[in-house]
Amino acid sequence: MRETLEVGGRRIEVEQTGPDGAGSAVLFHTGTPSAGVLFEPMVAAGAARGLRHVAYSRPGYAHSDRHAGRTVADCAVDVTAIADRLGIDRFYTVGWSGGGPHALACAALLGDRVIAAATLASVAPRDAEGLDWSAGMGQENVDEFAAVESGQLITFLEQHAAGLIHVTPDQIHEAFGDLVSPVDVASLTGDFAQYLSDAVKLGLVRGIWGWFDDDLAIVHDWGFSLEEIERPVTIWQGGQDRMVPFDHGRWLADHVAGANAQLLPEEGHLSLTVGAYGRVLDELLAAGG
Repeated sequence: MRETLEVGGRRIEVEQTGPDGAGSAVLFHTGTPSAGVLFEPMVAAGAARGLRHVAYSRPGYAHSDRHAGRTVADCAVDVTAIADRLGIDRFYTVGWSGGGPHALACAALLGDRVIAAATLASVAPRDAEGLDWSAGMGQENVDEFAAVESGQLITFLEQHAAGLIHVTPDQIHEAFGDLVSPVDVASLTGDFAQYLSDAVKLGLVRGIWGWFDDDLAIVHDWGFSLEEIERPVTIWQGGQDRMVPFDHGRWLADHVAGANAQLLPEEGHLSLTVGAYGRVLDELLAAGG
């Protein structure tokens, strides 16, 4: 079910699905650029474990109103309001790719409302000490973040969004270009290719601003400290990832307080999410006691 909630005078588009009356929920932060759309096999994996799933389109994506200048930490206000409106007291949270920092923000800032958190192929902070941040990224991401530094990000995103807004499932691996390793190309078929195509197109339906604000939030100060995190966190990262390189996961595993690391050399950015999600949920449930 998709609905629009009002949060602080802004509209936020929310999707929730799973077993009625489920005792616990997973709040899923989708990647960049993407609407808050849930993938049915992931929902089914949750339902099999008695979990419902909730996702929301971050401000500027899909039909969620823009929040210009937002930080990563600002998501905690939106998530709190969404959980309150949906009658969710405590929840698990998972963040994929550009959603990873937002899951960490919830773990840092929402206290006991977060039972446990996980990141899947999350980016590390831009100023991460000792990390060569762009090493190993596909050329498209290198160019994108160079455009941030040069002040040309709007032009860059407008050019790339023009192709993505019409992308079909059969074209999605070509649209990702140098960002997808062979293991990720192999996963981009069938329902998963359709899901990614739909999520990206819906995310960009009203323009580039969710993507633009995500990029700026990621490269600027996140608004919280990783050392603040007291909730259980598992860092999942694939060694064949060309969108967010393996070293980002290793760095987060070393710097998120008390993190459990699941660093899988054989997985990529996309294959990790498709292939390991049941394990991710099992780890969350175990961490949450």
